Amino acid sequence: MVSQPILLFDGDCGFCGRTIEIARRVIQPRVRFIPWQYADLATLGVTEDRADREVLWISPVGGTVYGGPRALSAMLMSGRKRWRWLGIVLRMPPFNWMAGGVYQVVARNRHRLPGGTITCSLPAHMRREPDTHI
Repeated sequence: MVSQPILLFDGDCGFCGRTIEIARRVIQPRVRFIPWQYADLATLGVTEDRADREVLWISPVGGTVYGGPRALSAMLMSGRKRWRWLGIVLRMPPFNWMAGGVYQVVARNRHRLPGGTITCSLPAHMRREPDTHI
């Protein structure tokens, strides 16, 4: 059980890391940002596959997990007052449908966005360093 909200993101992705830094500075959400590669995913009730596909919000209330645009909505709603309205709007039709589509396009193309690298487009198991023990 987590004591405060957690936002899991891809710590190997330059675009994701840069976006998190901007969110910390501008939105100032009340959340712990943790690269999923350093989180105890089993304890959080999240699979590596899901964490690699989308940003995840883990709520301290019941451990509820929201992914993608719903996670971003939760982050906005936990931030400075001027951002909360956007988080609420992102949960309502038709905006939630549009947010889902935009999120998928960004997620599939994050390696092409500012800060992104080819590493961002690789599945997690292909990003890891090979075992070089002698």
